[in-house]
Amino acid sequence: MNTLSENSSHTAETRPNLVAVGTIVWLSSELMFFAALFAMYFTVRQVSGPTTWLKSTELLNIPFSSLNTTVLVLSSVTCQLGVFAAERFQPRRIGALWQVNKWGMREWFALTFLMGAFFIGGQVFEYAHLAIEGITLSGSPYGSVFYITTGFHGMHVTGGLIAFLLVLIRSSYAKNYSHDQATTAIVVSYYWHFVDVVWIALFASIYLIK
Repeated sequence: MNTLSENSSHTAETRPNLVAVGTIVWLSSELMFFAALFAMYFTVRQVSGPTTWLKSTELLNIPFSSLNTTVLVLSSVTCQLGVFAAERFQPRRIGALWQVNKWGMREWFALTFLMGAFFIGGQVFEYAHLAIEGITLSGSPYGSVFYITTGFHGMHVTGGLIAFLLVLIRSSYAKNYSHDQATTAIVVSYYWHFVDVVWIALFASIYLIK
């Protein structure tokens, strides 16, 4: 009986988490979606010709976009630090607010949320600037593919921000921080790292490759 109990316990510990596996499978389908967007972008670019494309890309604010990108990339670091705290079942800080080394999952995820919100705000600011310069969704092929690719990514980032809020709200009402809550934080981090990596590829394709 003891042997059977030990084997069952070992199986439960080594069996992959179904939520995490499901998330990875879903992100794989999302990867195919963004691959189609990349294909659309480069196809329209090839058809439009280099001269037309260069005139449009000259209107992009590369320094500002680089700053915005840096903030989003660094948010992956803060997100992962929050995951480390969740894995050691530390939902909140155990010291003063300025003692960053004692922050818990909630502090790191709150900072990640603010950085993601900054990115979305920066994207809205850039859209307004380009609209003033005449780059609109229906105004040109470049405008269409620019707003479609970056817009869909922005929607995914917004979805991640909502997920962070749900995790923070759930942890604030929980009396005991459980393994399920830690798993939720880890799964959200998978999604956030995914949108960050996708943006790096988008930034390189749209802003750097002229």
